[in-house]
Amino acid sequence: MAEKTYNVAVVGANGAVGEEIVTILQEIDFPLNKLVPLASARSVGKSIDFNGSSISIIELTHDIFEKEEIEIALFSAGGSVSATFAPSAVKAGAVVIDNTSHFRMDKDIPLVVPEVNPEDISMWKKSGIIANPNCSTIQMVQALKPLDDVYGLKRVDVSTYQATSGAGKVAMEELVTQMQDFFAFKLSESEHKAFNQQIALNVIPQIDVFTENGYTKEEMKMVNETTKIMHKNVALSATCVRVPTLRGHAEALTLTFEKDILADEAREILSKAPNLVILDNPDEALYPMPSTCVDKNETFIGRIRNDMYAKNMLHLFVVADNLRVGAATNAVRIAQKWIEIEEGKLI
Repeated sequence: MAEKTYNVAVVGANGAVGEEIVTILQEIDFPLNKLVPLASARSVGKSIDFNGSSISIIELTHDIFEKEEIEIALFSAGGSVSATFAPSAVKAGAVVIDNTSHFRMDKDIPLVVPEVNPEDISMWKKSGIIANPNCSTIQMVQALKPLDDVYGLKRVDVSTYQATSGAGKVAMEELVTQMQDFFAFKLSESEHKAFNQQIALNVIPQIDVFTENGYTKEEMKMVNETTKIMHKNVALSATCVRVPTLRGHAEALTLTFEKDILADEAREILSKAPNLVILDNPDEALYPMPSTCVDKNETFIGRIRNDMYAKNMLHLFVVADNLRVGAATNAVRIAQKWIEIEEGKLI
């Protein structure tokens, strides 16, 4: 019997994450019957390239999902767009996989990283929606899960080094423009609109707005999303920092466990976990960096070492392409796992 294929819509198809979703759907030979790229009226007339063909972008409307008989709708066009149009996709019979923060903390909507909590996908029928976590959360919990299973995770302290692409195409362009202005000796005149500070040759210890407890919304996303995904109240403190790179988020993690842990054992466990790659040979300057991970669908881990003072603490460095692992790749993997469940192939 022929493999079932699906009608898939990509909402925000010409955005940074939408473009990555389209590329990944080609790379993995997704069981696709029809791809429908959707965007706002401003994008009508534009097109995307897919498997050697040009597909015209269609305006996102409430009735387009029913008209195009969409079965899987991948949303990456901003929280307000998801809030407005995701219910219409669900009403038309599609499962929505949403990349924005709008639905993440809704108790009836699963928040999924397939390597960590694939079983939660089965909850999708309550709302018709599956939420994709924050980019910085995804790569972190991929590393946390296999170690938690063995040693019992008690606490996470994380500092992030997040690329400008996490704030969209305009933010990337702002970094490039400021660097051009630097080499033209006019950086002091360069505008900053995507960020509230100069990003070129700088780091900004703020991502999103500050909350009453002194942490930013980005930092609190990591706290709250980790608890929901891992079904465990993990003590977590995050400091999220924007750095002047284009792609690839990096994270320095300090982990505290219930049991003593050895770096060599942790390295072995992580090397066997799905979609993790160990790059950890300091003598040869081998460790993960943002340049390592661009256009890759894996999460890279290195600098794995024991704490010098506590036997139950471990330090490591985690890097992943935020537009892929932190967004598009995870969304497509959710879709793949959803298909397995719906077709009775289980997890």
